[in-house]
Amino acid sequence: MGRLTTHVLDSAQGKPAAGLQVELVRIDEDSFSKIGVFLTNNDGRVDGPLLEGDSLTVGTYELQFHAGDYLRGEGLALPEPAFLDVVPIRFGIADVSSHYHVPLLLSPFGYTTYRGS
Repeated sequence: MGRLTTHVLDSAQGKPAAGLQVELVRIDEDSFSKIGVFLTNNDGRVDGPLLEGDSLTVGTYELQFHAGDYLRGEGLALPEPAFLDVVPIRFGIADVSSHYHVPLLLSPFGYTTYRGS
Protein backbone atom coordinates (compact mmCIF):
# COMPACT_ATOMS: atom_id res chain seq x y z
CA MET A 1 0.00 0.00 0.00
CA GLY A 2 1.35 3.46 -0.87
CA ARG A 3 1.98 6.09 1.73
CA LEU A 4 3.58 9.49 2.36
CA THR A 5 5.91 9.99 5.32
CA THR A 6 8.41 12.60 6.50
CA HIS A 7 10.98 13.31 9.16
CA VAL A 8 13.17 16.27 10.09
CA LEU A 9 16.76 16.23 11.29
CA ASP A 10 18.33 19.30 12.89
CA SER A 11 21.77 19.20 11.26
CA ALA A 12 22.94 22.30 13.16
CA GLN A 13 22.56 20.51 16.48
CA GLY A 14 22.98 16.92 15.30
CA LYS A 15 19.62 15.64 16.53
CA PRO A 16 16.04 14.95 15.44
CA ALA A 17 13.89 18.08 15.18
CA ALA A 18 11.21 17.39 17.78
CA GLY A 19 8.14 19.63 17.95
CA LEU A 20 8.40 21.05 14.43
CA GLN A 21 5.08 21.86 12.74
CA VAL A 22 4.52 20.44 9.25
CA GLU A 23 1.57 21.30 7.01
CA LEU A 24 0.52 19.19 4.04
CA VAL A 25 -1.20 20.91 1.11
CA ARG A 26 -2.56 19.55 -2.17
CA ILE A 27 -2.13 21.80 -5.20
CA ASP A 28 -4.61 21.71 -8.08
CA GLU A 29 -3.76 24.29 -10.77
CA ASP A 30 -3.95 27.55 -8.77
CA SER A 31 -5.86 26.24 -5.74
CA PHE A 32 -4.33 25.03 -2.51
CA SER A 33 -6.17 22.64 -0.17
CA LYS A 34 -4.77 22.08 3.29
CA ILE A 35 -4.88 18.37 4.10
CA GLY A 36 -3.46 18.43 7.59
CA VAL A 37 -1.17 19.92 10.21
CA PHE A 38 1.28 17.62 11.98
CA LEU A 39 3.92 17.88 14.69
CA THR A 40 7.16 15.92 14.75
CA ASN A 41 7.80 13.60 17.70
CA ASN A 42 11.01 13.12 19.71
CA ASP A 43 12.49 11.15 16.81
CA GLY A 44 11.77 14.02 14.38
CA ARG A 45 9.06 11.97 12.68
CA VAL A 46 5.34 12.47 12.32
CA ASP A 47 3.46 9.70 14.12
CA GLY A 48 2.23 7.64 11.18
CA PRO A 49 1.80 8.35 7.47
CA LEU A 50 0.61 11.77 6.32
CA LEU A 51 -1.35 10.01 3.57
CA GLU A 52 -2.00 6.34 2.87
CA GLY A 53 -4.45 4.04 1.15
CA ASP A 54 -7.29 5.78 -0.65
CA SER A 55 -6.23 9.23 0.61
CA LEU A 56 -2.95 8.94 -1.36
CA THR A 57 -3.86 10.14 -4.86
CA VAL A 58 -1.89 11.15 -7.93
CA GLY A 59 -1.13 14.86 -7.84
CA THR A 60 1.06 17.70 -6.69
CA TYR A 61 1.60 18.29 -2.99
CA GLU A 62 3.59 20.61 -0.77
CA LEU A 63 5.00 20.05 2.68
CA GLN A 64 5.47 23.29 4.60
CA PHE A 65 8.00 22.94 7.40
CA HIS A 66 7.80 25.69 10.04
CA ALA A 67 11.56 25.89 10.48
CA GLY A 68 11.78 29.43 11.89
CA ASP A 69 9.47 28.69 14.81
CA TYR A 70 11.35 25.48 15.56
CA LEU A 71 14.81 27.09 15.40
CA ARG A 72 13.73 30.01 17.61
CA GLY A 73 12.26 27.53 20.08
CA GLU A 74 15.63 25.78 20.22
CA GLY A 75 17.24 29.05 21.31
CA LEU A 76 19.36 29.42 18.19
CA ALA A 77 20.41 32.99 17.42
CA LEU A 78 18.58 33.96 14.25
CA PRO A 79 18.50 37.27 12.44
CA GLU A 80 15.13 39.03 12.17
CA PRO A 81 13.67 38.19 9.85
CA ALA A 82 15.10 34.70 9.87
CA PHE A 83 16.77 33.53 6.67
CA LEU A 84 14.55 30.40 6.69
CA ASP A 85 11.05 30.61 8.08
CA VAL A 86 8.60 28.26 6.36
CA VAL A 87 10.40 25.79 4.09
CA PRO A 88 8.12 24.59 1.26
CA ILE A 89 8.89 21.37 -0.56
CA ARG A 90 6.66 20.80 -3.59
CA PHE A 91 6.62 17.32 -5.07
CA GLY A 92 4.52 15.05 -7.22
CA ILE A 93 2.99 11.67 -6.48
CA ALA A 94 2.68 9.59 -9.65
CA ASP A 95 2.43 6.04 -8.29
CA VAL A 96 -0.06 5.58 -5.45
CA SER A 97 1.28 2.10 -4.71
CA SER A 98 4.72 3.51 -3.76
CA HIS A 99 6.16 4.83 -0.52
CA TYR A 100 7.04 8.52 -0.80
CA HIS A 101 9.31 9.60 2.03
CA VAL A 102 10.23 13.30 2.04
CA PRO A 103 12.80 14.10 4.74
CA LEU A 104 14.21 17.51 5.63
CA LEU A 105 17.76 18.11 6.92
CA LEU A 106 17.64 21.56 8.49
CA SER A 107 19.98 24.27 9.76
CA PRO A 108 19.35 28.02 10.23
CA PHE A 109 20.86 28.89 6.83
CA GLY A 110 20.19 25.88 4.63
CA TYR A 111 18.29 22.68 4.07
CA THR A 112 18.44 19.50 2.02
CA THR A 113 15.74 17.08 0.95
CA TYR A 114 15.49 13.96 -1.18
CA ARG A 115 13.08 11.14 -1.89
CA GLY A 116 13.87 8.57 0.75
CA SER A 117 12.58 5.10 1.38
